[in-house]
Amino acid sequence: MKKKRQKVQIILVLIGFFLIAITYFYYPYIKKTELVKDQSEPKDLKGKTDDDKITFFENVEYKGSYDFNKPFTVESEKAYILNEEPNIVYMTNMHVIMYLSDGRIVNIVSNKGRYDKESYDCFFEDKVKATDGETNIFAENLDLLATENFAKIYNDVNLNYPTGSLQADKIDYNFEKKYFKVSMFDDKLIKMKIIQ
Repeated sequence: MKKKRQKVQIILVLIGFFLIAITYFYYPYIKKTELVKDQSEPKDLKGKTDDDKITFFENVEYKGSYDFNKPFTVESEKAYILNEEPNIVYMTNMHVIMYLSDGRIVNIVSNKGRYDKESYDCFFEDKVKATDGETNIFAENLDLLATENFAKIYNDVNLNYPTGSLQADKIDYNFEKKYFKVSMFDDKLIKMKIIQ
């Protein structure tokens, strides 16, 4: 009878360790992986040709303005548009130049991304670098939404600015006001170094 109890207790302890491992290791990994999913690749490019449902471009440039008076430029070496989503441009080596009201110029580059021609939203992925001459931001993802006053930067974010640097999972950064809000995905501590 004692041996049966010991076996049951061992099984319950193993189930407990299994549940702890899933809760503290596997679930956060899944949550982070979902954010990193490749959003720039369309559902199915294999076997399709130019005539099917995709239009390819090289050396693409779009110009526009946001807030009625601030110009911006979106450039890419190679791009394509799915005929079913004509407003979304999928880009490689994406580069955005924004001209701010105080005269600063913001450059944002990434290996790939998407540009919405209708809403002017830009979604950068894979080795994103953003700079305004003073502040340098490195991350895996950056969402520049025309309807928001800030950029959403997430996944392995490093921000270097004149008075310090920080590392975080997510930063909401306002290029105009040089204001940022820092957060982590799983209530981890933020690594920040301030120089005075």
